[in-house]
Amino acid sequence: MTDTPPSDSALGTFERYLTLWVALAMIAGLTIGTLAPGLVQGIAASEVANINLVVAVLIWAMVYPMMVGVDFGAVAGVARQPRGLIVTLVVNWLIKPFTMALLAVLFFDYVFAPWIAPEDAAQYTAGLILLGAAPCTAMVFVWSQLTRGDATYTLVQVSVNDLIMVIAFAPIVAFLLGVTEISVPWETLVLATVLYVVLPLVAGLLTRRALGSPQAIEAFTARVKPWSMVGLIATVAILFGLQGDVILSRPLVIALIAVPIVIQSYGIFALAYGAAYALKVPHRIAAPCAMIGTSNFFELAVAVAISLFGLNSGAALATVVGVLVEVPVMLSLVAFANRTRARFA
Repeated sequence: MTDTPPSDSALGTFERYLTLWVALAMIAGLTIGTLAPGLVQGIAASEVANINLVVAVLIWAMVYPMMVGVDFGAVAGVARQPRGLIVTLVVNWLIKPFTMALLAVLFFDYVFAPWIAPEDAAQYTAGLILLGAAPCTAMVFVWSQLTRGDATYTLVQVSVNDLIMVIAFAPIVAFLLGVTEISVPWETLVLATVLYVVLPLVAGLLTRRALGSPQAIEAFTARVKPWSMVGLIATVAILFGLQGDVILSRPLVIALIAVPIVIQSYGIFALAYGAAYALKVPHRIAAPCAMIGTSNFFELAVAVAISLFGLNSGAALATVVGVLVEVPVMLSLVAFANRTRARFA
């Protein structure tokens, strides 16, 4: 029997065309922001303790279905193959956030300085720091499936990452923002972490226990998943509605923000995939291991950027650009991982 690599048919309609949907949401947001600016301004004004209520609901719609899929009971399976998990954790928490911050400073403070005002550069840097500090939680299961990854081990990696995220996300973000001389509202950062990481995790765990069987959990996740799509598209439309003036007057900004994100993505994948190869990690673990470090938990990054800097901030815009480039970059890496499967033991 021939060992043909999987096609992107494993992706659902939304995931397969995520870049297209995000692009359409951007266009819709720009249109609404131009024709009905009062609407998006009204949404932006609905804040309590620096948390936008409308966006908070949309973010929960995005994050909650993903957290239902996280099984902390699978963490005990780490002992089966610790090397893959070690690579994932080292890359995600000791390398990726710091290299993303370094690239952001390099490009926005130096390379792109002639075209970007210093105050805007600081905002874009902050958004990229938030992206770099949030490893993937949901889409990695899709990338794992497309590379014939070990589904159970992928679940272990994601579950351990989420446990660490509860503790490490806020301190790493605060440290990197401080190093780059960006003011850190600690209370808002902690509140956003609790609201968008801790509480969804707890809600997901309680939901799993209430549902009981894996079949019931899978069926429930399938029912609520469309709300995650709605939340993402609506949030992107709102962000671009508020950013309309900047984007229409300076479309080059989107391309400039994408440059360090793309470089970071391919660089982190090469590092994680190469380390897994050197450590003789089986391909079914090595491929998802590299994908987790490369992909981003962009829902969390978007939510925290909005909470810290506002809906119409450059930081929020930068996180949305991360969503825009995510799928084409990851699909190219899936193809590379499939072509190099035979090189692994």
